[in-house]
Amino acid sequence: MAYNLLLDNNVIWQHNINRIGGNVMIKDVLKIFERLAGKLQNFATVLENDQLDRLKRAGWNCQGNIEECKVKIKPGKKYVKVDVGTSGKYMVDADGQIWGIKAYGVIHRGHYYGTLDTINHYYWGEYHAYKK
Repeated sequence: MAYNLLLDNNVIWQHNINRIGGNVMIKDVLKIFERLAGKLQNFATVLENDQLDRLKRAGWNCQGNIEECKVKIKPGKKYVKVDVGTSGKYMVDADGQIWGIKAYGVIHRGHYYGTLDTINHYYWGEYHAYKK
């Protein structure tokens, strides 16, 4: 059986839960994701808007660059992955804390960017976010 997770009426995550032990993990992930869904969508919007703003100010706003600013949210086993274009950029834990990444799926505890409640305290348009 496939399970689809919807955000703003779009399927953003699909997972097959027929494998052994899959139901427990999926239910745990979905509880976290559903609790944070609105805040995650707000974060994705702010992140994408800041990325686009940076491109426009630098004069790099051609169609190819604009497409690479699209933000995707992907739930993982422990963290929600926030990708910009085709690259991993940030990860959000169950408490809503935003982390940078060392590698795809691995958080960097030295790169902390506040919480989903404090996203407006940061500018997200550069390679790394920084406080305003």
